[in-house]
Amino acid sequence: MASVLVVHRHSLERLGLRMLLASQPDLTVVGEATSGAEAVRMSAALGPDVVLMDSLVIDTDGVDVIRRISRPPTLLPVPAPARAAEHRPRVLVLTPTDHERHAYTALRAGAGGFLPQDATPEELTAAVRIVAAGDAVTTPGLTRALIDTVRHERTVGSLERETELGALTRRERDVLTAVAAGWSNTEIATRLSISPTTVKSHVSRILTKIGARARVQAVVFAYESGLVRPAA
Repeated sequence: MASVLVVHRHSLERLGLRMLLASQPDLTVVGEATSGAEAVRMSAALGPDVVLMDSLVIDTDGVDVIRRISRPPTLLPVPAPARAAEHRPRVLVLTPTDHERHAYTALRAGAGGFLPQDATPEELTAAVRIVAAGDAVTTPGLTRALIDTVRHERTVGSLERETELGALTRRERDVLTAVAAGWSNTEIATRLSISPTTVKSHVSRILTKIGARARVQAVVFAYESGLVRPAA
């Protein structure tokens, strides 16, 4: 069962989201928060699998809230295997369909995905399950807008991204290019003549090397670094 922390400024919206999620046999709501600061505190205390957050909260408290939830600080250096084993909540942001720049910023900060605020109940519950399982959620329209935003933002921090890209092996670059193209692990395995298990291992190493938490952030990296060029 996936646990969810609901974060929304408006009580009626929080109630509606709680009732929807609680109606699902495999989802449970462990708490509600009304602000970004409260969400950070409750996330640390409750350890939910998913933090379902309305973008209004981010407007109020800043995208740093997402970073603090999805990338909690450690006081001492932690070996990579131990870091991978840490439980870190994944943030799913509900955002207006005309606020693509906000979605881009949220994903860069570590969000596990974003969903339009007018999503259907079925789409929302499915998105929570996907994010809880460790994958990412976007929609075709927002993904296109995201890529357009990356095209205009690429010059910011591009040198750092290119340096990180240099740490990837040739095979890892091939896999990342395929991920950015939207291929599944099975499709990548078939096209590159490797096993799905090997693809999964490559993806895991890529995420570690570029400091990403999910595939959608790897896609952003692929465009920012110049590995993949947006279509004109």
